[in-house]
Amino acid sequence: MAIAKKKSSAKTAPVAKNSVTLHGIVPYVLKPKEEYMNENQLNHFKLILHAWRNELMEEVDRTVTHMKDEAANFPDPADRATQEEEFSLELRTRDRERKLIKKIDKTLVRVEEDDYGYCDQCGVEIGIRRLEARPTAELCIDCKTLDEIKEKQITGG
Repeated sequence: MAIAKKKSSAKTAPVAKNSVTLHGIVPYVLKPKEEYMNENQLNHFKLILHAWRNELMEEVDRTVTHMKDEAANFPDPADRATQEEEFSLELRTRDRERKLIKKIDKTLVRVEEDDYGYCDQCGVEIGIRRLEARPTAELCIDCKTLDEIKEKQITGG
């Protein structure tokens, strides 16, 4: 397999050509007997969280610009309704992203306080790969699975 260097402002490691990046950042390469949540790992997740947050903020800016540029008072009620529905869907999406930005900010605080990477319920390591899949994860896979099972039992879903 050919090895290529991924260009980024972050420190990069050699990765396979078809390797998936996380918000433009190469997945972390674990070293043998490396301590969990050491400085390199914490910096890696800070980069991911900041890049993700920046992507979301850019989307907010694009939405504002789009809504300003596209806003029109159509004489046809159907056209007006279509535009209002489009704007409504866009605003709903941005609202979800706004909540996600708050969660990212909360996670960045956890990183700074050295509380990142450990399950809130049982205290075990969440794991590098799970955190790369969901950098804002607060529960290990076992606790998250139990929470989902309990939720299904309560809601009947």
